[in-house]
Amino acid sequence: MAARHRTERGADRIVDGKAEAITELMLEVAQCFFRIRALGQKTGLITSWGGGAFGFMRSLALLGPLTVPQIAQMRPTSRQRMQRLADELAAEGLVEFIDNPKHRRSKLVQLTRKGAARHSELSAQLMAIASTMGVALDEADIRKTAGIVRQLSDDVKVRSERLC
Repeated sequence: MAARHRTERGADRIVDGKAEAITELMLEVAQCFFRIRALGQKTGLITSWGGGAFGFMRSLALLGPLTVPQIAQMRPTSRQRMQRLADELAAEGLVEFIDNPKHRRSKLVQLTRKGAARHSELSAQLMAIASTMGVALDEADIRKTAGIVRQLSDDVKVRSERLC
């Protein structure tokens, strides 16, 4: 259903219900993200210097050794930011750089045993937090919502890439 809205200049523009709903969803997801980040910082899932460590380690745990540029391509961030994060995680003994048989200069990053253990610890902690949330929702609704957010995220990514 379309609704007429007055703009600041007084001209009418038509806004349909779907566009309003998508806008509301995007804003709610953003607000949820910031709340998740705050919770993550309080619980150690996200570090005070900006986070990304858990996601970085998760990518390595799921996909195996990757180059820093490959990790950066998976995220809306720069290669330089991911290199800094890789260096910080390496300094903590959570990841290590190994030779890349496909490229002489671009090393692969892989989890160390300590890193794999830390990732498992953080995953268990996240699962424990998640198990106490959303009690009013059933699993099917949660999975459907995750799918919808994933589709919206993919659409935003495609549109963002077109702007580059």
